[in-house]
Amino acid sequence: MPLAWAARALIVLFHTFHPVIIAILFVKAVGFGALAGVLALIVASLGFLSKLVAEAVEEMSMQQVEAVRATGAPFLSLVIMGVLPQVMARFIGFSAYQLDSNLRNSALVGLVGGGGIGATLFTAFQRFDYDFVLTIVLAIIALVMAGEVVSGWMRRLFQ
Repeated sequence: MPLAWAARALIVLFHTFHPVIIAILFVKAVGFGALAGVLALIVASLGFLSKLVAEAVEEMSMQQVEAVRATGAPFLSLVIMGVLPQVMARFIGFSAYQLDSNLRNSALVGLVGGGGIGATLFTAFQRFDYDFVLTIVLAIIALVMAGEVVSGWMRRLFQ
């Protein structure tokens, strides 16, 4: 029980702040660049995904878990055979959504110094190079669309 409360507190801590705020903190901690942006998106993703997966685990049916437990299976087998089949499809859906969100948030994180495509977009805006801005925006749209295709493929694969 104390472990569950500690995990919930960590999830709430990671999920509390918007990725842009986390990026500002990481820019101050590690400096400008892609490392700050990647760390910010990792922390934001961990908070979001762990919150949704924890809720999915709490809402799953315990009948399958009890059936696996009745066979005398060890804890790891219980998780693999009783829990994962029930939450895997939702986890893949959540992960696909978070990938899509991270592709969009990477532009925002870059605007505050997190590097990546957002920094390039910000620089192009400052130079009034709107042809390049359009190219970057189209690239972001293409990445989000490709992510949507991959997530649809993965959902069909694991259902």
